[in-house]
Amino acid sequence: MGITKTDLYTKEQNTLASFAKVLGHPARIAILQHLLKIKACICGDLVDEIGLAQATISQHLKELKKISIIKGDIEGNTICYCINEEKWNEIKDILMAFFEMRSDENSCC
Repeated sequence: MGITKTDLYTKEQNTLASFAKVLGHPARIAILQHLLKIKACICGDLVDEIGLAQATISQHLKELKKISIIKGDIEGNTICYCINEEKWNEIKDILMAFFEMRSDENSCC
């Protein structure tokens, strides 16, 4: 979306769209699911877990980090990633509010 068009929408709409765009790739979903499942930071074992090349994993991590859904800490020569709980909860609240906008009383078809 062009930079001049985003000002037509609310902050919540832009945030939801950014999140949806990042979630639009199954590798990113797999990375998030893995991080949520292990409930800890991971350092370098995603290649074996996800089955993609390191460069590809790095690109997906970059996209997830761009919206702050994950965070990374440098430990020696590696970066360890984990879920950013604050951002996770913020995005979860935005998604829940979006889905709760639909009520059964508004059935038009």
